[in-house]
Amino acid sequence: MRILHTSDWHLGQNFMGKSRQAEHQALIGWLLTQVQNHAVDAVLIAGDIFDTGTPPSYAREMYADLVVRLHAAGVGLLLLGGNHDSVATLRESSALLSVLSTHVYPAATAPESHVRVLPSRVAGQPGCIVCAIPFIRPRDVVTSEFGQSAQDRQQQLLAAIKQYYQGVYDAACAKRDELAQQTGQRLPIIATGHLTTVGASSSESVREIYVGTLDAFPTSEFPPVDYLALGHIHKPQKVGGHEHIRYCGSPITLSFDELGQNKQMLLVDLDESGLQSVTELPVPIFQPMMSLRGDLGYMTDALPRIAAQTEAGQTTWLEVTVTTDDYLADLPARIQKLVEGQRLEVLRIRRERGQTLAQLQDNGG
Repeated sequence: MRILHTSDWHLGQNFMGKSRQAEHQALIGWLLTQVQNHAVDAVLIAGDIFDTGTPPSYAREMYADLVVRLHAAGVGLLLLGGNHDSVATLRESSALLSVLSTHVYPAATAPESHVRVLPSRVAGQPGCIVCAIPFIRPRDVVTSEFGQSAQDRQQQLLAAIKQYYQGVYDAACAKRDELAQQTGQRLPIIATGHLTTVGASSSESVREIYVGTLDAFPTSEFPPVDYLALGHIHKPQKVGGHEHIRYCGSPITLSFDELGQNKQMLLVDLDESGLQSVTELPVPIFQPMMSLRGDLGYMTDALPRIAAQTEAGQTTWLEVTVTTDDYLADLPARIQKLVEGQRLEVLRIRRERGQTLAQLQDNGG
């Protein structure tokens, strides 16, 4: 069984006034190619499919396009709600999408309803069992009590999330035993999650809402699944050094402080004995971005050089931090004049007082 693990697409994101529509459309095309080239059985998106609870119409169209094209390719799709996603928006089309080999889990409900058997693509036989757990909102698993301290609420929530994961895992084990009696095959069990775990590092584009008042969920409290597919943190990483607990990260750069990250999706191979391998698939850069820091002299030299490196037909988005001891009222105008007529667009200008060394960080182009 081969699963493609991705998360945090943020369809419909408005990035400093810029649409990401072209990037996401290119991403969908790239994903379909990878699915075919690597014989993927199912795609799993671990939350934050949309950037807001009321995504623009073009984002909904891309969402539908992804569903239809994967179904046409014979590939299953598992969608988990994230903290950016609206439960109502994801739920409204879930029954229809189930006919198109797509299963949507907008919010935490009864644990047994979150067990999903994913079939292999070719034979159509059961390939693995998923504990399909989306972003867990406190109201889904706990009841507030009058007079509770913040620490008490945090401990109550931690215990409730642990109990919820265990409940879904127990239901998955029961399903595995049932199928083993019928087929003689012992299926691997994976789980999903959209939350922050202890030891994970984030970025400025990660909204600081994890699970209610809970800052991070301890990895030791997850059930012993064969693979844990996580979303919410945009930086790809193993959690606590565990090979089987992974954030795949966002597939495109969602903030300037994510520059330099190797954006990727993960190919997860499993069989009856459990996890076999996790292979990183680097995602191409569809929109070049750069962050520059230095004085005006440095900007005067660097900006034409960056423009010359930008491929024809593309425009590099820039964040510019100018280091100077003087207050320059016309700083934005000076920077804009430097990029005028170039394949460059300045999205953010910052001032930084004091002399510092010029630095350059890029996202390709």
